Amino acid sequence: SWVAFEQSNFRGEMFVLEKGEYPRWDTWSSSYRSDRLVSFRPVKMQDSQEHKICLFECANFKGNTMEIQGDDVPSLWVYGFCDRVGSVRVCSGTWVGYQYPGYRGYQYLLEPGDFRHWNEWGAFQPQMQAVRRLRD
Repeated sequence: SWVAFEQSNFRGEMFVLEKGEYPRWDTWSSSYRSDRLVSFRPVKMQDSQEHKICLFECANFKGNTMEIQGDDVPSLWVYGFCDRVGSVRVCSGTWVGYQYPGYRGYQYLLEPGDFRHWNEWGAFQPQMQAVRRLRD
């Protein structure tokens, strides 16, 4: 898997590209029209088959918490969590967060580690409404 960016030096909107073909811009973009990708890097994949992520409502791991293990979640709201995600702890596996439910909007690559503030995963605001596991 690769992460692609619409600007050089890994800037601009990011798109996670898994194995497959991408003949048109709308096959890599879930809601935003970006018809060119300029910089790329490989995704850091763990050997572990386990996937675990903790979402926090506020920055610095504060507020309501949602722990997700081994599941894709197309809507955090349906699972009783608000659309505000201020910090994330990725315990295992690699994840993709999405701005809107149904895996739409801006994509956020969440590799293992701590993200104390939403700007650390490239978001402009603490809005994340869906997450899914990235599998090789």
